[in-house]
Amino acid sequence: MKRNKFLMIYEDLKNNILSQDLNYGDQLPSEHDLVATYNASRETVRKALNLLERDGMIQKMRGKGSIVIFQEITEFPFTDLISFKEIKERLGLNYQTEVIVNEVVKAREYPNVQRELKIAEREELIHIQRTRRINNQVKIFDEDFFLKTVVDDISDDIAKDSIYAYLEKDLNLNISYSSKSITFEPFSSIEYKIFGNQLTPYTATVRSHVYLKDTTCFQYNISKHIATDFKFKEFSRRR
Repeated sequence: MKRNKFLMIYEDLKNNILSQDLNYGDQLPSEHDLVATYNASRETVRKALNLLERDGMIQKMRGKGSIVIFQEITEFPFTDLISFKEIKERLGLNYQTEVIVNEVVKAREYPNVQRELKIAEREELIHIQRTRRINNQVKIFDEDFFLKTVVDDISDDIAKDSIYAYLEKDLNLNISYSSKSITFEPFSSIEYKIFGNQLTPYTATVRSHVYLKDTTCFQYNISKHIATDFKFKEFSRRR
């Protein structure tokens, strides 16, 4: 049985996207060029492009043609209290971590964090900012605040490897539970600097309060993900 030509064109272009011959943000050849390349009618090419758009592989943009919007999405365990290093090992990810800020600050310098941790303005915090990069592109921007009365110091080497391994194995802290929220927020100047220009300049921002077993809230984390890379997956059962 002869296969429809538009399906052949669709599968060929889709394979080019999945194999990263065409990457996120790349422009597909024009309809005119595709007609010539595949020796097909314009209607046949448009059928193939419509399938790619339906599958979330491309976005048709007036004046720009068809743009690749597909990206490999990593599913991060949202309900688990787990370190990024553990996620990397569990999912086989090849992320590189860069520490861009590691300092001691007064709570009053970050009023929102002071309110979230419910501490006095004179309290000291360890403030750490890290980027998570894959294929030379930053995908995640993490910002952490730790109570200095609980965690006295975190070196850059520890921050680059695993803070939680250090807290539990070296400081013998009993990290027990966390509460998290997700919001989708437009890029600020900081996100443009960290992530660069994106077709969809929004972050999926996960804010977490992390508690010790004695119920002390000792950490406040803000984890920003490029929105189109973020996938929240949870299993629910109706009781």
